[in-house]
Amino acid sequence: MASSRLSIFPLSGAILFPGLQLPLHIFEPRYRALVGDALARDRRIAMIQPQGPEEDAPLFQIGCVGRIEDVEALEDGRYNIVLEGESRFRLKRELDVKTPFRQIEAELLADPKHETLSLAERAGFEQEARIFADMQGYSIDWDSVERLDDTSLINGVSQIAPFDSASKQALLEAPNLAERCELLIQLMQFFGRGDPDEERVTLQ
Repeated sequence: MASSRLSIFPLSGAILFPGLQLPLHIFEPRYRALVGDALARDRRIAMIQPQGPEEDAPLFQIGCVGRIEDVEALEDGRYNIVLEGESRFRLKRELDVKTPFRQIEAELLADPKHETLSLAERAGFEQEARIFADMQGYSIDWDSVERLDDTSLINGVSQIAPFDSASKQALLEAPNLAERCELLIQLMQFFGRGDPDEERVTLQ
């Protein structure tokens, strides 16, 4: 597959999946420049996680390209944007550029369309999700959950789940929906053993 030149926003703990949305508040000057450049060109920003906290930390190999679907430009130069995921990508190399934001050469990945789980996989996931939600003190609209298609459910939970950066990266790198579902179950079992959060939150 042909390579693409992508401008990146390396943000630890934030992942994006194709077809899902990610709201972002942009305040650092280099990323304000990134958004301005994207708006002037194709509105695309590539989300990818860094492997460390330092400014030029090495990057993980898999990320997701998002298109700016909504933007609010604030008077002081900051932005509120909403990215909609278009395609996962695999990092090939980082480019030597003069822009304040980093750029890479990447291969866009053709993910399968309309993936589904077996009835047993879906039921097993929902059962584990209920246990995890109860242990963590989450209040969830289960009727809405049951109406979601398999891809929206698994990818949506993967994107917002309160797991560490490495776990979220592993979810993004899972090659298909069934393997991502199985990994989510394992992560919920692992992280669900801790004490519930003091605050209750609503996920729907």
